[in-house]
Amino acid sequence: MFLLLFLSACGTAMNKRVTFWRNDKIPYGTYYAYNNLPYFFNDAEVSTSNISPVYFYNLRDSAAACIIIGNTVKPDENELNALLTYASAGNQVFISAVNIGQNLLDSFKLKTSHTGNIYNETDSLTISILHPENDDVSSFTYPGFAMDNSFTAMDSSVTNILGKDYEGNANFVKFTYPSGGSVSIHLAPAAFTNFFLLHKNNKQYYDLAISSLPRSVHKINWDDYYRHHTNGVDNSERSGFSKLAAFLNHPVLRWAFWLTILLFAIVYLFESKRKQRQVPIVKELRNSSLDFVTTIGRLYYQRKDNKNLAAKMTAHFLGHVRAKYNLSTSRTDEAFEKKLSFKSGFALTRVQEITLFIRSMDNKSQITDDELLSFSKKTDEFYK
Repeated sequence: MFLLLFLSACGTAMNKRVTFWRNDKIPYGTYYAYNNLPYFFNDAEVSTSNISPVYFYNLRDSAAACIIIGNTVKPDENELNALLTYASAGNQVFISAVNIGQNLLDSFKLKTSHTGNIYNETDSLTISILHPENDDVSSFTYPGFAMDNSFTAMDSSVTNILGKDYEGNANFVKFTYPSGGSVSIHLAPAAFTNFFLLHKNNKQYYDLAISSLPRSVHKINWDDYYRHHTNGVDNSERSGFSKLAAFLNHPVLRWAFWLTILLFAIVYLFESKRKQRQVPIVKELRNSSLDFVTTIGRLYYQRKDNKNLAAKMTAHFLGHVRAKYNLSTSRTDEAFEKKLSFKSGFALTRVQEITLFIRSMDNKSQITDDELLSFSKKTDEFYK
């Protein structure tokens, strides 16, 4: 609600593009969910990928997790086998999507209420989740796209229900393997968007949902493959995916690419340095007003009119203070001295010596050469 109020106050329409993109800070991006993983899994290495599980999850890792969030997750048979093999080896698979592939649902004897790529666009979402430690149920809501689905059939002997929708239908289930690995299927991906999680205290939902993954996980992969390779909500190039990104996911090719870029950078730097024209030295601009004052000062000094000269120097000094430091010079009292010292960085005692001379000048009938030279020296130091 605070997000909506802020956008209204700024006169800016809310961005309703649904991307589920980890780098998007717009309402329906997943920037918050992705960037808070390191705070939840303190010692885990967090990485990203957007290549098929067939190539990525054949690494046979253990105590690792992959997180897939998008509108549609429909793996082919090879991709499904890779994901299930990954989980059966002791790893965690967490999927949050509105539309789940039929082969994945059949693997766990599940059926959902909606199929296809049309998601629920109602203007609010209310879901509940089970607390993993005390079995309490917490409910959360937000005034944005629902984008949810629910299960209509499941095998209760192997299915662990972790969350439900506002009608009480299961929308978050988990299947655990004897190895300790698991597959979690969540049907309300909007619950991981910035809009939902930053609405009131909804970030608690994120904590409870992610806590379904064991804290012993040492490696987490945020998988963007299905966000680009299915008929999801937004597959635009703007969201960051490109053929180059897939190219860079291969370590050898990535090293070759960056070494090539580095080589071109080195060649460019050396060539540009060798052919660069000499940069002319520009002389610093002189302060002509100071030159003028110096000339007039010499004239008055030669005439031995020290008091008149001191008055001219005083007028120039006070004019300089007004112009540069925006200070009133009608009174050169203690407050004026402190302000001038603060703004100019000149020592307070040195400022006081100048102002003391200015105040005492009216009471003097004559000003000696030494007094005049001392005053001139102090103001010169102030100007510098």
